[in-house]
Amino acid sequence: MPTRLPWLAVLGLTDPSDGDWGRLRCLQFAGLSRLTVARVMAHALGAVLMMRVLPGHVGMVFSLLWLALLVAAVVVSTTIDRNLRPLEQRRVGLSSIRLQATGSAGLALVWALPMLVFGPWLGQTDSAVVWAIMAMLMAAMGFAFAAVPLGAQAFVAVLGFAGIAGFLARGEVTAAAVAASFQVFVAIGAFETARIFLDGKLAEAGSVDKDDVVSLLLREFEEGDADWLWQVDSSRRVRNVSPRFAFALGEEPEDIEAKPLIQLITGDAWDSGFFHSSLHDLAERVKRRESFSNLLVRVSIKGQHRWWELSASPRFDENGGFVGFRGVGSDVTERRESEEQIAYLARFDTLTALPNRLQLTEALDAAMRRADQFRSRCAFLMIDLDRFKAVNDTLGHMVGDKLLERVAERLRNLVGDSGMCGRLGGDEFGVVLGQGVDSDAIHTVAQRIITGLSHSYSVDHHTLYIGASVGSAIGPRDGATVETLMRNADLALYRAKDEGGAAHFCYEPSLHTDAEQRRQLELSMRHALERNEFSLVYQPVVDALTGAVLSFEALARWNSAEHGPVSPVRFIPVAEDARLIVPIGEWALRTACHEASRWPDPIKIAVNVSGEQLLESGFADTVVSALASSGLPPHRLEIEVTESVFLRDGTVALETLNRIIGLGCGVALDDFGTGYSSLGYLRKIRFSTIKVDRSFVQGAARSNPESLAIVRAVVAMADSLEMSTTAEGVETEEELAMVRLLGCKKIQGYYFGRPMASENAYDLVKPKPGKKRKSIEEIVETARDAAA
Repeated sequence: MPTRLPWLAVLGLTDPSDGDWGRLRCLQFAGLSRLTVARVMAHALGAVLMMRVLPGHVGMVFSLLWLALLVAAVVVSTTIDRNLRPLEQRRVGLSSIRLQATGSAGLALVWALPMLVFGPWLGQTDSAVVWAIMAMLMAAMGFAFAAVPLGAQAFVAVLGFAGIAGFLARGEVTAAAVAASFQVFVAIGAFETARIFLDGKLAEAGSVDKDDVVSLLLREFEEGDADWLWQVDSSRRVRNVSPRFAFALGEEPEDIEAKPLIQLITGDAWDSGFFHSSLHDLAERVKRRESFSNLLVRVSIKGQHRWWELSASPRFDENGGFVGFRGVGSDVTERRESEEQIAYLARFDTLTALPNRLQLTEALDAAMRRADQFRSRCAFLMIDLDRFKAVNDTLGHMVGDKLLERVAERLRNLVGDSGMCGRLGGDEFGVVLGQGVDSDAIHTVAQRIITGLSHSYSVDHHTLYIGASVGSAIGPRDGATVETLMRNADLALYRAKDEGGAAHFCYEPSLHTDAEQRRQLELSMRHALERNEFSLVYQPVVDALTGAVLSFEALARWNSAEHGPVSPVRFIPVAEDARLIVPIGEWALRTACHEASRWPDPIKIAVNVSGEQLLESGFADTVVSALASSGLPPHRLEIEVTESVFLRDGTVALETLNRIIGLGCGVALDDFGTGYSSLGYLRKIRFSTIKVDRSFVQGAARSNPESLAIVRAVVAMADSLEMSTTAEGVETEEELAMVRLLGCKKIQGYYFGRPMASENAYDLVKPKPGKKRKSIEEIVETARDAAA
């Protein structure tokens, strides 16, 4: 509602922006209809008095005509007022106020006719009578019609000016002055009356709003399902039991009247005296006569624990004597359980029910504070599951989640009371070991975890084998803060993974150096391509029987401006982690194709491709582009992949490789038998070559039974599938003789040649007219010279 009443707004000439004036106008006009009868009676009385004066001077005909005009004006004005009566949900605007004022002014003009038109025929006494009637109506309209101040002012103004004009026309200046003064006083009085009337309406509206709010609050409270009123006397016995309070207690009101409140809400614990701490708190507050608000209390109702929220204040009589407590209560069991569930989810892992990262961090922080206080040690172990990703990708996330549940259960038993174990996320877990630990104890726990988690798991009829790698850091020796200690344990874990997994490494300061070197390598590698720091070398692959060069494998080398020559063993893992392997791999593919286009037609080029490249949606298009720009025929390009490319997203990898095979290129499976060997891949994709890892070649040369059996099996399988086999890492005559004997079709290794520059590779295979075919011994000698 408006907070101030400007005079233009009071009259209804403007609607200020502050407040709902439409609603206030509605309240004004609401009282207009109640004055209809009184207004008609006032006009009727004035008409009777006027008809006693007019006929004797202007005749009955003119008098009746005036009376008929008055009746019509009253009817019209009354009709306008009744039509403007505000209805439900309606706001009264300025146009409505002006319409009502127009009707009042028209009615006033009819009343002014006797003074203005009939004045010359009236005597002085009769003129005074006519003015008296007009003055009576002015006063009545000015003060009684405060609800419509603009209409009242219009009525007063018309009659006032008519009286002044009539008296002036007769030369009665004094009477005109009196009429003018009367008009001013009536107008001012009418305005003040209207303002006071509006003030009253504002107060009335405010009172109605407050009553509505109070009624709404009471109705909501009374209709609420969980709220009730409760009251106890000075002896803490319940009084005036409300039905809802009795329902909350599961009793009838008459059965609990005058019983002790604490006895009613403690249940069976009343006899033993062992109450929940919240009940002791409630009893103490009531005993000390303290007010309390939103006090959470665990009550026992019919053997069931519930949570109540109670608020109350002590009551005193007129003499200041304590007479008890009165308050409200509600059952908040569902809300409390939801809060507890939220708190649980914030601190526990939903899948494994182990403490989550937050709780592990808090436990480690507490352990470090105790270690610092008592000058002892604590430790943090970070655990990463080996080969879990392969299970998750091949058997699905549901099997992976169930496997994580089994791992968590086993880890909980392995750690026991020696510390707290939890899940950090994914397949990473953590263990906090309290004060008093030493390096031997940490190593013992880590080895127990590695051994225990490496045993087989049975999940959905699958027998699964995974492993675990552990990195540990000791506090406060290896870190003064939780973040530092966890980061250092992560560095140790990274070292354990780098060493092949299934191992425990404790943090060493040198690991920071390794991590920093790795970071520096990554920074340098990001600019290596544009600086032309990468190059390719080519290692020959020869026919096992004739020794003829069949192909070359392209191998990347990096000669960094900052770090010098960097081994592929160092920079390739960094490139894969940083996703730089994709642009580097594309460069290697295009460069190798361009170089191979110079070689004679039978000679092929093999290019290694990582899983990151195969997952790129446009890799097959990149192969097409490399072939087209270099002019190399597709049958002379062989893409080498390892089995690991199928573990991240086997479907995408298979689709990409099948597209490449469709182009006419070959696909070789590298390091077969050393990783996640699966015959399913051989059934889904037609490899051109299977490469036998050098470890089996060396083992077979030493007559190792397992290596011999594996090589024979791979060769036999490849022959049956019409695939070729390449023996890798052949370095001695004994190894050459053995792989020939076992049936390998192609041979690659230092015995025939080390990786060599592109020009040396070209010299090795370029046509030499007029020369006879070299023997295998001559090819070996030439390759060795080229590599040297």
